[in-house]
Amino acid sequence: MSERIQIKPSDSAPATADLVLFSAKGEFIPRPFLPEEFDGEIDSSVLFHSTDRREIYIGIGSKENLHEHTFRKAAGQAIRKAMEIGTKELVIDVSAFEQYTAAIADGLIVGSYEFDEYQSSKREKSTIKVSLVGPKKFIKMTRAQIARGIALGRATNLVRHLGNLPGNVMTPDSLSVEARNLAQEYELKCRIWTKGGLERDGFGGLLAVGGGSVNEPRLIRLDYTVEDKNAPTLVVVGKAITFDSGGICLKNAESMDEMKFDKMGGCSVLGIMQAVAELKPSCNVIGILASAENMTGSGAYRPGDIVRTFDGQTVEVANTDAEGRIVLADALGYVRERVKPDLVIDLATLTGACVVALGEERAGLFCKDPELSQMLQDCGKATGQPVWPLPFCEEFDEQIESKVADVRNLGKTRWGGASTAASFLARWTKDIPHIHLDIAGPAMTAIPKKYRGSGATGFGVSLIYSFTEKWEQSIRKSKS
Repeated sequence: MSERIQIKPSDSAPATADLVLFSAKGEFIPRPFLPEEFDGEIDSSVLFHSTDRREIYIGIGSKENLHEHTFRKAAGQAIRKAMEIGTKELVIDVSAFEQYTAAIADGLIVGSYEFDEYQSSKREKSTIKVSLVGPKKFIKMTRAQIARGIALGRATNLVRHLGNLPGNVMTPDSLSVEARNLAQEYELKCRIWTKGGLERDGFGGLLAVGGGSVNEPRLIRLDYTVEDKNAPTLVVVGKAITFDSGGICLKNAESMDEMKFDKMGGCSVLGIMQAVAELKPSCNVIGILASAENMTGSGAYRPGDIVRTFDGQTVEVANTDAEGRIVLADALGYVRERVKPDLVIDLATLTGACVVALGEERAGLFCKDPELSQMLQDCGKATGQPVWPLPFCEEFDEQIESKVADVRNLGKTRWGGASTAASFLARWTKDIPHIHLDIAGPAMTAIPKKYRGSGATGFGVSLIYSFTEKWEQSIRKSKS
């Protein structure tokens, strides 16, 4: 994955560079466009050839409704247009939008990403130099905001790149190599459980789900630690099923190729940890990936099997295609017993039911703490990674009652499937504050946007990093 653009702050614009102008609806626009050509409506754009440069106008909609994600999308749209027309140097005037500089830098990085790793005829890539121009007195502040945006954009693109890699390339072991490389680059602590370690420590869920594959399962832990002994600890857990055939309960062939995206929760955790390592929040953050390949080999687990997870709880396997919650149970049980954090968040492409309920743009939010829920919703709105609260109630517990084990891995009816899965996971977090995010909808898209290509989206990086900072501040404020 190569970097496509270079971004720097400046107080003056190179005379011959292509120019980007963000234009609000109803505001004065320097060129005499007809309304049907360009009116500043959000997501609209037009290319104008002046005598000495090209000008790219990007609509940002009503001035009263501007927010971070408006500019993230506008910047992504601008850089994709610049790539299309062969721009070498680009200028964006941010003097009227300085508070959105980080979002603009983030959007530029995310918009520039293309997955063409395996295209033998891929086009040659040249670096685009981007200058964000503003008043000289604001250059120092702008530089810091650019660095933040670049860090979040690069972390998001890491998630997208790993997610787009196919199952024959990105196996649980490959994912552990990526984690170890990340740890070495950013000086994070790293621990990886191979099959022998999983057997020794009793991670029966990962072993069961991964038993049918020649690619053995892995549990991966990355630690970012601050010197403050009183700092709170956040754990982020990701489901990382590198390919999901459904196991013995085999999926339909239609769209099974998209099951390489069943690892997106774990990939998001890697991206979050990269962002954390670069931006250095004032709290401890631990990332855990529960990774396996769910296949149909001779060692595959079966419907009717009973699986014992890390903390000793047992699971009746009603369906081998409800495997994500089983590997998460191992990870969450480990977190509760060995880490004991102040908060655990899990991200998982867990249920099709959540996509049916919310569509492909929003993640399902399951949280019993109203303040945490609202904080995450606010962060989702700002970052353009929205979440929506769904029922997380005792009424779903009876759906997963088992006569032969502590719990079954699938509800007795098809109704409320996303909430039933959340109730299952809560058996392993118990009294630890817990947020479950079902990202099955927004983790990938088959349809490209004007500001971002198709495939893995990198959902979760900006959302969780933004939340981490706000949560850490709220914890310290409550203790003062």
